[in-house]
Amino acid sequence: MPSGVVAAKLRVGTAPACLVLNAVRVGGPAARDTITANTGLSAATVNRQITALADAGLIDERPDLVDGGGVGRPKIPLTLDRDQYCVAGMHVGARRTALVIADLGGRTLYSHAIRTQEFSGADPDEAVARLCEQLAELAARFSGRRVLWAGAALGGAVDADTGVVDHPILGWKQLPLGQRLHDALGVPVSVAEHVQAMAAAEVLLGGQMVSDDTVLFFYARETVGMALIIAGEVFQPGRGAGSVAGLPVAPGPLDVAPIAPLQSVIGTAALKAAAARLGVGDDAGVLADARARVLGDAVAVLRDVLDPDSVIVAGDAFAAHPQGLAPVQAAFDAASTTAWPLEITPTRYGVRVPETAPVAVALSAVYADPLGVVAGA
Repeated sequence: MPSGVVAAKLRVGTAPACLVLNAVRVGGPAARDTITANTGLSAATVNRQITALADAGLIDERPDLVDGGGVGRPKIPLTLDRDQYCVAGMHVGARRTALVIADLGGRTLYSHAIRTQEFSGADPDEAVARLCEQLAELAARFSGRRVLWAGAALGGAVDADTGVVDHPILGWKQLPLGQRLHDALGVPVSVAEHVQAMAAAEVLLGGQMVSDDTVLFFYARETVGMALIIAGEVFQPGRGAGSVAGLPVAPGPLDVAPIAPLQSVIGTAALKAAAARLGVGDDAGVLADARARVLGDAVAVLRDVLDPDSVIVAGDAFAAHPQGLAPVQAAFDAASTTAWPLEITPTRYGVRVPETAPVAVALSAVYADPLGVVAGA
């Protein structure tokens, strides 16, 4: 029976039960022959997995959705059972912390945002305890559902095996967040670096089957980070996530130095300082244009090094320009030296991407071993 902290594998599992559950999740309502075609499994294997998943309360047969105008024996569609189970999640951000409860498809049932500053000055152990207690109280409101798993996502260093975290901005060092969350909720917990978790949401919570492409995911708000999605799995380096915070950029009016670290010129504090120095408003066009150019240049550098099939960007820094992503795209196009063109894609979750991150971490455990997780619960 799973317990304590379990390292998250940020992908859909490859066992037959995982493939069938994913096909129902992505394509539902889906008939058995459609699931067979989409998974590549035999009809007999699909039928066995459907029986097991239905007995576990993970999927439902829906005769009420049968097309009455069809010819021959009606095909009963299958859908996720979104009513029996849920997962709990916590995303600790530099400015805002999100506590969320979601169903098995990743749909938010309830979320609660807290200003991180409310506890950033508190003793770190006390701050973690308060957050875990608040998430447990939120989960208790859903007593009609069984919480299967909990996920946490945050910046800084994360030991996925132990759930021990460092968060330099908040002054957290070697805090056992995973174990504290397990003690508060009484369910298994997975903890992941937040940009990797956001990337996992694109893989696990979207309405698409797993792709073989390589995707560069780039996040910029108060902090910056990147993750790679390779053939449907978020790459998690053995020694923890790397950093693009120190990537050298030419900041222009955002800084007095000709070259500066990327993270130092992207956030709100940098914009306010530049605005004060130039005698303009925080939302001045010259600053918005400069930030868009810096971001486009930075993403172009990583694109040229990694050569991904696609690029997804997320975070307020990308969304803040009045013209949207167009200025970032223009800077990216001008800076990239790779021959073939590539269009930058915004995250499908918009401002909700931090909220989806811990949900993806929690659901990655369910999607990796659905029958095992339910049996353990």
